[in-house]
Amino acid sequence: MAESVFRARLTEAGLDGLVEVDSAGTGGWHEGDGADPRTVAVLRAGGYEHAHTARQFQASWFDRLDLVIALDSGHLRELRRLAPTAQDAAKVQLLRAYGTGAATGPMAGGASGPAPASDLSDDLDVPDPYYGGFEGFEECLEMVETASEGLLAAVRATLPARTVVTARVPDHDHRRAAQEPQQPQEKESA
Repeated sequence: MAESVFRARLTEAGLDGLVEVDSAGTGGWHEGDGADPRTVAVLRAGGYEHAHTARQFQASWFDRLDLVIALDSGHLRELRRLAPTAQDAAKVQLLRAYGTGAATGPMAGGASGPAPASDLSDDLDVPDPYYGGFEGFEECLEMVETASEGLLAAVRATLPARTVVTARVPDHDHRRAAQEPQQPQEKESA
């Protein structure tokens, strides 16, 4: 679910070519399976793409990853235990730590170190809706959507400024614009 939502946010922001998004679980219980049908239904209703095959996270992946997002404190602890170095452990963050307005969250100004296990709060967990009803999946989607906005802001802050080239035609003289092509103007954007 979180992968689908965040991938959509990146596409909307025009960053899909600059940021890679992937997902995996901490255990291999569902490896090879597709997403739960209730997850698929909630994502479809929200207008999200939903292709997914479950697989298990591997410690060897840390060297190629800038950030690893956990949905609950149990996964956070497990992923940090898998991390080969303290620097890799610092890459693991809770999704909801990026909640609304969280551009100042864990990634702003560089990744902060991991919180000690004793400081972790279940208040930031995205609950596992698997054993509940459809409403739980809808609630999870809302949590993921909210946190994804803050995560997007934090990721955007770490990317180098890009140059966007646009062609601009003055509104006052369309005949002249049709005869003389305008030079593209460069604009900086983040």
